[in-house]
Amino acid sequence: MKLVRFGVKGHEKPGLVDASGAIRDLSSHIADVNGAVLSSDSLAKLKALDPATLPAVPPGTRLGSCVARPGNFIAVGLNYADHAAESNMPVPEQPILFNKAPNCVQGPDDVIVIPKGSDKTDWEVELAIVIGKTALYVEEKNALNYVAGFCVCNDISERAFQTERGGQWMKGKGSPTFGPLGPWLVTKDEIKDVQNLDMFLDLNGKRVQNGSTKTMVFGVAHLVAYISQFMQLDPGDVITTGTPPGVGMGMKPPVYLKAGDTMKVGIAGLGEQYQKVEAYEG
Repeated sequence: MKLVRFGVKGHEKPGLVDASGAIRDLSSHIADVNGAVLSSDSLAKLKALDPATLPAVPPGTRLGSCVARPGNFIAVGLNYADHAAESNMPVPEQPILFNKAPNCVQGPDDVIVIPKGSDKTDWEVELAIVIGKTALYVEEKNALNYVAGFCVCNDISERAFQTERGGQWMKGKGSPTFGPLGPWLVTKDEIKDVQNLDMFLDLNGKRVQNGSTKTMVFGVAHLVAYISQFMQLDPGDVITTGTPPGVGMGMKPPVYLKAGDTMKVGIAGLGEQYQKVEAYEG
């Protein structure tokens, strides 16, 4: 099942994608796509609905983030060995964790805004995990039981803020618009092998990232279990799991986003995002 949120920003409604690819309105059944509806039982009830009985949403309607604003938006750094190499950093022995601001979450095709004072804003295609059940001290063998589904994330990053301003990476990770999620939240039953999904990012029509989740240093089950040893994960929380090589920081010379750039971002089975870049004006 593919779940979406559609409509005007800040007033999105829940929906699902039918077999033809059309969006159907779920607002008569649930209030939103959030933690309250991501349990196995709730998802099973939604899956049992006949999409033909749900109102159709007009084609071209804006999509919001596929999950409502999460309580926690956690990210994993250097989780692809080849990305660590292009960043001139060692492959971590344990997952590197940092936070993205929950209010940087936005729709998959919304505009990316380069923050005030930035000259090193970068891109990162990533697989994101959406938690479906409260997870604390979870064993890796059971970890996928706590996952509702997966989506595409573009982990937008300001490298100077991240690496040159001292302190934690989160300085460069949480600016407004830095967390597009979607287009869909794809429930885990639709993904045959989450550790074998092709992923890509095109900048201005040129392929710059081309990778696969099979080269992750720490897989999905390990990450959910590991993170749950340090904090409680709640339904609706999001974990974005790292990026393959091809980011702007790793190019020679480095290339960073500028106003007018466009990005196409996708993962097999999880859909694609399309974004235009604008400069901050305020």
